[in-house]
Amino acid sequence: MSPTPARPDRWPGAAVEELLGGATLGAGEPDETVRTRAPYTGEPITGIPCAPPAAIEAAVERARAAQPAWADRTVAERASVVADVGEAVRKDDRALLDLVQYETGKSRWDAFEEVLDVVATADHYATNAAHYARPDRRAGAIPGLTKTVVHHHPHGVVGLIAPWNYPLTLAVSDALPALLAGNAVVLKPALETTLTALRLRELVLDAGVPPACFQVVPGRGPDLGPAVVEHCDYVGFTGSTAAGREVAAAAGEALTPVSLELGGNNPLVVLPEADVERAAMGAVRACFANAGQLCIATERVYAHEAVFEEFREAFLAATERLTLGGTYDFGPDVGSLISASHRDEVEETIEAAREAGATVLAGGRRREDVGPWFYEPTVLTDVDPDLAVACEETFGPVATLQAVPDEETAVERANDTDYGLHASVWAGDAARGEAVAGRIDAGTVCVNDAYVAAWGSIGAPMGGRDDSGIGRRHGREGFETYTESQTVATQRCHPLVRPDWLPTRLAAGGVRAALRVRQWLPGWPP
Repeated sequence: MSPTPARPDRWPGAAVEELLGGATLGAGEPDETVRTRAPYTGEPITGIPCAPPAAIEAAVERARAAQPAWADRTVAERASVVADVGEAVRKDDRALLDLVQYETGKSRWDAFEEVLDVVATADHYATNAAHYARPDRRAGAIPGLTKTVVHHHPHGVVGLIAPWNYPLTLAVSDALPALLAGNAVVLKPALETTLTALRLRELVLDAGVPPACFQVVPGRGPDLGPAVVEHCDYVGFTGSTAAGREVAAAAGEALTPVSLELGGNNPLVVLPEADVERAAMGAVRACFANAGQLCIATERVYAHEAVFEEFREAFLAATERLTLGGTYDFGPDVGSLISASHRDEVEETIEAAREAGATVLAGGRRREDVGPWFYEPTVLTDVDPDLAVACEETFGPVATLQAVPDEETAVERANDTDYGLHASVWAGDAARGEAVAGRIDAGTVCVNDAYVAAWGSIGAPMGGRDDSGIGRRHGREGFETYTESQTVATQRCHPLVRPDWLPTRLAAGGVRAALRVRQWLPGWPP
């Protein structure tokens, strides 16, 4: 394999400095500068200036001043801008793919999925903007006499705290419905992927969003996160469950509404009539996409004992066929882990399982011959269910495999978790697969697919239960997340108060009579 280039050709050093010029740092010098490194090689990328918390306050003030004019534009005008963002990402996809790979170390295909997601999300919201933003007529208190309408108003300034693992998808794909709803956005990206966020800002501004309505403030999460919660009108956070609890606690103290997409320890179930080869191929994608650094990645695989041996062999063969590499093309299947420290955490989790008696069926090794932070896709069996690898989010290329005697046990094991983000069910009969899916406690479940079928259904909501978070992205729910609902009820004729001349006893009798005939009145009760 040829050596990995230190920097993709389409992103020379001058462009990096130009990107950094688009960051919002506030007045004065940044608190510190953190040097990021390219996962493929471990070599330095650039120094990222870390803004102080005051920079968040300054960014929000600028956003708050500019937001009313943006909200005053028609929905059609904002939708046109959102559509242009998607088109700009599509046209710039090769350079964006390079930059995402440069900062994250993921494979080309994993980066490509991000570009596809942004383009599809922009198209969905631009197409459905009028429908989602339209005021909703609801049944009034008294049919014919009460007109009730629900309006959707922007929160004002939305703060987004985005992670490093999907810097395109989890930044701009959340910003688009927020902007469409009429909000301004202040984005705090992960330090590791600040350049990607800043390039996205360039594309968003070129599409027509006012500069103050989409700002990027770089810095450390523990330093800037509290300021985002304190000063913004709404906060969307994607990251670990531990960090999400801190955000939720701060939001509760400030009474700031918040949505949280957090971690997962996601199950995959193979039923006895499943197509084993297809299930094995799907499981490989489910477990090892983005080197397992994916909140909806599968970490626990349960195969019915009737097909367990056949599935195991097919799954291991497909896992061992995966290629590792750090190139700016569509060659390698699996990229690098994000950092040395993260590689060490993944390795320690696997070694702890091995020492506790787990059997390594595939992988289980560093691959420093490929790059400094590469780790082989790993399959474990004979795993104690109380071990961290079996019940916590490893966030790396590792999955546990276990045989189950029946469907009931499979569902029971799938639900034996504090998380509830995503699951995958493989069945020969779709109806049976859907029935099993309905019994799994997860925000989304794919039948005969790893995760793309649910994630790519952008008209449907996606999010977690329990320790996997609160709130939803995508679809109408993803739009309404970034709005405040307001009910306006207009009463025709007499107001709904008892006239002075009508005794209370007679008024109560009239209401009782109305309640008895309510089933014949269309639209009542509301």
